[in-house]
Amino acid sequence: MILVMTATPNEMKAAFPDAPKVAQGEVAEYNFKGRSLLLSVTGVGLVNTALATGALLERSDVKGVVNLGIAGAYDVEEFPLLSTCYCWQETWPEYGLLDDEGGVDPKGIGFPQGEVNGQTVWNRVKLNPVNDAEAMGLTLGDKWLRASSVTISGVTGTPERAGWLKLSCNANMENMEGFGLAYGVLQKRLPFLEVRTISNLVASREAEDWELKGAFKRLGEAADTLFTA
Repeated sequence: MILVMTATPNEMKAAFPDAPKVAQGEVAEYNFKGRSLLLSVTGVGLVNTALATGALLERSDVKGVVNLGIAGAYDVEEFPLLSTCYCWQETWPEYGLLDDEGGVDPKGIGFPQGEVNGQTVWNRVKLNPVNDAEAMGLTLGDKWLRASSVTISGVTGTPERAGWLKLSCNANMENMEGFGLAYGVLQKRLPFLEVRTISNLVASREAEDWELKGAFKRLGEAADTLFTA
């Protein structure tokens, strides 16, 4: 069974309009295109995500995990609004020693978070989206973009902060859950895939820099593509 996790009920509804309603903290089994899925809505943020991931990965019937959602892009010329992306890297840029300019040294406190596949994890995990999609029998869209993502607890509110994150983390998009999910799943040595649609320009609150409704629609299209036989 493939576990599909979203942060919010709206993202789950967008991905699977005919699925049973799933509230935060709940799960539901769902047959989609002949595949048995376990749907989970974690709630927003790293803490909610980690709690849900830890609990669900204790199940012996979970053979792989897919994270679906929306995200902001740091550069909408490179990653346009409504584009669909799959992640090859997740970074948690807030872990470590904070300096007086807002930068963070992930090794500054001297405590790594743990290991994944024998590699020390400080604030970053590398993903294998193509191999893991194949392992789960999933299909990546031909026009989907390969993205490096950062997971934050406080949404980026200024262009200066967005610029620092983009450069320091080699980042293309921003979310609030991906690192917690990726780290937990990789520790269990299960295949993992994170797919997100771009809903906004990071750090902008201007209406022209947002396409929330369209991003939800694209999320449904992404789910259809993923589970194409």
